[in-house]
Amino acid sequence: MIAITPGEPAGIGPDLVVQAAQRERQMPWLVIADKNMLAARAQLLQLPLTLDDNLQSPSLLPGHLTVLHTPLANTVIPGLLDTANVPGVMAALDAAIAGCMRGDYSALLTGPIQKSVVNDAGIAFSGHTEYLAEKSGVEDVVMLLMTDAMRVALATTHLPLAQVSNALTQPLLERRLHILNNTLRQQFAVAQPRILVAGLNPHAGEGGHLGSEEINVIQPVCEHLRSQGMDLVGPLPADTLFTPKYLQHADAVMSMFHDQGLPVLKYSGFGQAVNVTLGLPFIRTSVDHGTALDIAGSGDADLGSFLAALTVASELITNKELNAPS
Repeated sequence: MIAITPGEPAGIGPDLVVQAAQRERQMPWLVIADKNMLAARAQLLQLPLTLDDNLQSPSLLPGHLTVLHTPLANTVIPGLLDTANVPGVMAALDAAIAGCMRGDYSALLTGPIQKSVVNDAGIAFSGHTEYLAEKSGVEDVVMLLMTDAMRVALATTHLPLAQVSNALTQPLLERRLHILNNTLRQQFAVAQPRILVAGLNPHAGEGGHLGSEEINVIQPVCEHLRSQGMDLVGPLPADTLFTPKYLQHADAVMSMFHDQGLPVLKYSGFGQAVNVTLGLPFIRTSVDHGTALDIAGSGDADLGSFLAALTVASELITNKELNAPS
């Protein structure tokens, strides 16, 4: 069973859940959200939706959803953020995490959360990735976005650019390359992953003339992990790394910061990309976009990334089952 949290109720997360529910599905879902909000959104979208609470036997029928009701404080108005509803949003996410940790759910698919309203409600929140790591008690996780064309992991995630250099240490980069390499082998069934490692600075530092992070951090980590058998190429200049010459022979890219790798990936496949959190004790996928408050409730939300996230979650569940000890 895949647990689904729609995310920000005033955004397109509920739209995506209701729209996707109209399709046939092979694996059962459990949507953890306010059932009244989902019913109201279906009515606004003029789509049929039958809700039930049979958690032991979730419906697979189109137009049906099994819901673990997690109430919101106020009626949701699409496009209008409400800090009073933040506790309900976070309660749904916490319930999903707890269920995954217990083994009740095989994977978690999260809709987009509006970080600003969560922080305005007095809850420190920099993103799903960091929150999931904290709640599941793991030492570290890696944010990976993927399309049919490429997989891009991030050495640092939601940080101001001015803080990236100090955050990029040898221990952090080594941990995250280990997580990426191990997950590619164990969950994505890549026998010997080849990972392209980006430099931080223009021209990968130009031999130290444009920055020293490559010399002091990235290159030593790559050399050390190569000596342990990891297939790493780099550090490479990011402006030429994302070309067929390199990508056609690689299984993933390790980008040094959020906006170094993700603009390229999203340009190549926005609306079809999937966000996967590596290193958690459970499978988590998500969409590649934000809450899109301006089109919430309009019926214009593109289902592509949501459906892709469902597909990847199902594939990872299958791979996990195939690799499970007998």
